Amino acid sequence: MNASPRRISVAPMMDWTDRHCRYFHRLMSKHTWLYTEMVTTGALLHGDVPRHLAFNEEEHPVALQLGGSEPGDLARCATLAEQWGYDEVNLNCGCPSERVQRGAFGACLMSEPTLVADCVKAMRDVVAIPVTVKHRIGIDDVSEYGFVRDFVGTIADAGCEVFIVHARNAILKGLSPKENREIPPLRYEFAYQLKRDFPALEILINGGVETYEEAQTHLEHVDGVMFGRQAYHNPWLLAGIDEQFYGAAASNLTRVDVEAQMAEYAERQLAAGGYLGAITRHMLGLYKGAAGARGWRRTLSDNKRLARGDLSVFDEAREFLQAEAVV
Repeated sequence: MNASPRRISVAPMMDWTDRHCRYFHRLMSKHTWLYTEMVTTGALLHGDVPRHLAFNEEEHPVALQLGGSEPGDLARCATLAEQWGYDEVNLNCGCPSERVQRGAFGACLMSEPTLVADCVKAMRDVVAIPVTVKHRIGIDDVSEYGFVRDFVGTIADAGCEVFIVHARNAILKGLSPKENREIPPLRYEFAYQLKRDFPALEILINGGVETYEEAQTHLEHVDGVMFGRQAYHNPWLLAGIDEQFYGAAASNLTRVDVEAQMAEYAERQLAAGGYLGAITRHMLGLYKGAAGARGWRRTLSDNKRLARGDLSVFDEAREFLQAEAVV
């Protein structure tokens, strides 16, 4: 099995994986594949394109996740993604929220594989970058493996070569998005079977992965592993990814180094009119589990100082950390 460039990735997460978050994550891993928050076709076609698509060059490799179900609109948005320099465009077929369903996209698209295939083909016809799909293993009470097998097969026939499998069903009515990430049982074996049935496809697994050991186990069966909320709440997890999964030399990077680089980044963003709290909110988990972490988080969450753009919060926050905690 050839090593995938998406061997490890961080999931697209609404309200979390914005450009500041991705810049922060990239400081800790040069190879982890990063995804944007989901951006709807309507937001791009009728809204502020730079606000949605601008990103830092340091973020590469980075993929744009789109939400939509109209092939023509998706094709136009994929073209924008390529023009703005994204390395991949990903179609969301996994989000179960009712708001997304009202837009007729997300997980409900799994019931319309032919439409998804048309969407994928429309995008592939206009861009050279990869077009990928992120999906669940089923919807509502559909529990047969054949459902996701046929879904993947239909979209693969349209030329999609990369599938990110959130190994849970999506319950479209009655569960919140949070409950949909926790209540439906994980069935990793469905993703494993997809790789066996479609060996030429790149299959990534998502859902409930928290440790390197779990990721290594999955990589015995599939091409890649996507970390979700664990990577956000405990971002230092990313610091060992390049060595553990990409064969890179051991890094001497410390959390203090990351913090210092983020302070410099924040200063540049403030000079461009940015808001300090939009940056520090992604950093609150950097010292997760370390002595003094609570004081660190509290200081970097001081809304009054953040509103003033008070960069001294970084120095003050560090004072809460004991010497052994800052590596």
